Amino acid sequence: MNFLRSVVFVVWLYGLVVIVGLVGTPFMLLSRRWGMQTVKLWAHLVLFGLRYICGVKVEFRGLEHRPKGAALIAGKHLSMLDTIAPFVILDDPCFVLKKELTYLPFFGWYIWRTRMIPIRRKDASKALRAMVIDARDRLENARQILIFAEGTRSEVGQDPEYKPGVAALYRDLEFPCHLLATNSGQCWPAHGIIRKPGTVVFEFLPPVPAGLKRGEFMSQIKTRIEGASNALIAENRKASVE
Repeated sequence: MNFLRSVVFVVWLYGLVVIVGLVGTPFMLLSRRWGMQTVKLWAHLVLFGLRYICGVKVEFRGLEHRPKGAALIAGKHLSMLDTIAPFVILDDPCFVLKKELTYLPFFGWYIWRTRMIPIRRKDASKALRAMVIDARDRLENARQILIFAEGTRSEVGQDPEYKPGVAALYRDLEFPCHLLATNSGQCWPAHGIIRKPGTVVFEFLPPVPAGLKRGEFMSQIKTRIEGASNALIAENRKASVE
């Protein structure tokens, strides 16, 4: 039954990409704002389907720490869901993402129109410089820059290596860094189509102040993001056996 529900949800997910993408295209062409509203609608519908097809509830915590206006956010990355849920809760999110995604139908169009920050990971030094320039531009428009500190999805329980991109943004932008923990991979794993019933939590943590040395900054964000994410994972495991 869980497999069947997961298959139905995958059809729902990508069916929405086509339907909402096509219907929203005329609005997307009008302005970036309309493009963002289309993406937000898609994200709400994805979470609706996740709840009622797969039995996965999405909860947001720590909203007192949720940034408004220009901000830098470092997030935990366990699932594709991490790239969807922020559109529901943030005013004007801007993801740092791999360039290859811009070549996909619908996804690529909206990445371009909503002015995300695509990077080519093969040329690391050039990519970091371009990323910082683009991030400064987006912050001038009061957007929330969200970068996944691991650089890619990791498995639940894995001890990931945090990449230098988040440190480069933190240093050069001279902004506090907000933190976003999650247990998303328990219900929506990093790989495969199976979605497992339960509660996914996205939790905003108090920000790291600007101005820390690189080593101290990287140590703090990893300790705090991993610690909070592991606590959410343990909480979900306990709830699943009660």
